[in-house]
Amino acid sequence: MVPEIRFRKSSGKWIQENISNVAPLQRGFDLPKSEMNAGVYPVVMSNGVNGFHNAFQAKAPGVVTGRSGTIGNIHYIDVDYWPHNTSLWVTNFYKNVPLFIYYLYIKLDIKKFGTGSGVPTLNRNDVHDQLVAFPKDEKEQTAIGNYFQKLDSLINQHQQKHDKLSNIKKAMLEKMFPKQGETIPEIRFKGFSDEWKETVLSEIVNKYDNLRIAVTTKDRIAGIIPYYGANGIQDYVEGYTHDGEYILLAEDGANDLKHYPIHYVNGKVWVNNHAHVLKAKEDNSNIFLKYALNNVDFEPFLVGGGRAKLNAGVMMNLELIISTDTEEQLAIGNYFQKLDALINQHQQQITKLNNIKQACLSKMFV
Repeated sequence: MVPEIRFRKSSGKWIQENISNVAPLQRGFDLPKSEMNAGVYPVVMSNGVNGFHNAFQAKAPGVVTGRSGTIGNIHYIDVDYWPHNTSLWVTNFYKNVPLFIYYLYIKLDIKKFGTGSGVPTLNRNDVHDQLVAFPKDEKEQTAIGNYFQKLDSLINQHQQKHDKLSNIKKAMLEKMFPKQGETIPEIRFKGFSDEWKETVLSEIVNKYDNLRIAVTTKDRIAGIIPYYGANGIQDYVEGYTHDGEYILLAEDGANDLKHYPIHYVNGKVWVNNHAHVLKAKEDNSNIFLKYALNNVDFEPFLVGGGRAKLNAGVMMNLELIISTDTEEQLAIGNYFQKLDALINQHQQQITKLNNIKQACLSKMFV
């Protein structure tokens, strides 16, 4: 009954109770749709705030979770609010610190108590029967709650920057490449004014699929060379199939048909038979073509059912509009590459901080 990691000056065993005696849940209150945006008090539904009402049913601070549909998402509300009947809310903290209870509920992972095959429902009685441990000392509860809140704040900051940069990238892909039927992009770097030309992929790239080798997991020898499949790096191995600048384009097994998997690589890589391997011909930039291909809607060109496939012949006949100026291609490619590097930095920080959070949830709670 003592957590593995603890703040200084915290001591003594934690106590154990059914959660019904620590922070019980109650079903929220019905509200007509016509009144969902009629005030200033947030209406908290199963997936978070979904409107504002002119009255409230619960005083701040509050802890709310989904009751039906979206279950398992826990929300901490720091203003007076209206808990909707699609949610369950904590009615009494019994002198426990609300912020600590919020993370206690996250640690409990209550989505596993959902029932029903269609629309899952959370039975609060099943949750109430669960034994939970907590420190009686409010100072320790406060310290734990504040620590995780700061961690979440850092995660949110990186997520906001990540999303902002992703939106900028999406907008610039639309504006720095010509729209369909046009030959001049809306935005371009200074010094470039020539019209772009329409071409097919086979005129500007060579295909190196013949060098690909698929190796089962058990037969791979661990190493430092990235092993690529349809959706990116799957492993790190000894040896390589390709060395240099290439564009890897999913052949089959793409995990996202709307944002089709395309990767730029530079150096030694091992590529299996689920990704096409392309290399720009002379006077064309690989990194530019990577982003030009990002603008292509691949779904109409795919065949097959569950495991949609991009056949090589179809791929090589894809139509593109490209700049004829290698310097402009390089400028555009470098711009998007730097943007991607910033996006990836924030994603890495998000992943790292989430891993820290999960580890600390395990070690700072009993």
